[in-house]
Amino acid sequence: MTQRRIKEELKGILVAVLIALFIRAFFVQAYKIPSGSMEPTLLVGDHLLVLKCAYGIRIPLVGKYLLEYSSPKRGDIIVFIYPRDPKKDFIKRVIALPGENVRIIGRTVYINGTPLQDPWGVWSENDFLRVNFGPVTVPKGHYFVLGDNRDNSMDSRYWGFVPKSNILGKALIIYWSWNGKAENIFQKIRWLRIGKILW
Repeated sequence: MTQRRIKEELKGILVAVLIALFIRAFFVQAYKIPSGSMEPTLLVGDHLLVLKCAYGIRIPLVGKYLLEYSSPKRGDIIVFIYPRDPKKDFIKRVIALPGENVRIIGRTVYINGTPLQDPWGVWSENDFLRVNFGPVTVPKGHYFVLGDNRDNSMDSRYWGFVPKSNILGKALIIYWSWNGKAENIFQKIRWLRIGKILW
């Protein structure tokens, strides 16, 4: 292989890497589910694609939007920087929007005093350990999020609200799902979950 050919190959690889980094920074990123806080919607071992430009073009590391054209809606599954530790990314569901009042009594979520039609939340049968929450008002530019596995999720009830600047993107699709506890290779791959749309 000539020097010229080697340079062309290296240049092609470099361009491919730069394009991949650009796409990852601004458009789509892979994310793996590490815990059961979003069960049954998302299982441990689910691998997702997250659409990073769902709400606008966010400048990486800076946390500001270069261009905003949408806002999270109730029910959106979002990936965001954990407000208490910027080294961690969390995934939860948007439940209350800026300016809304939130209260949780028993297994019912109230938004501005009205019971929320909540098809996502799953509660355990153990009412004894459950603690009521609120009321609180979501600040401007922030969101109140919950895990779908309501009694097994560290979410806005415990650490507060998610600033919009912390939101990295919206969950798009499950592209791979792996059950590490299954006995054989055929059971480990959750075939029926692959391709599941999360919008």
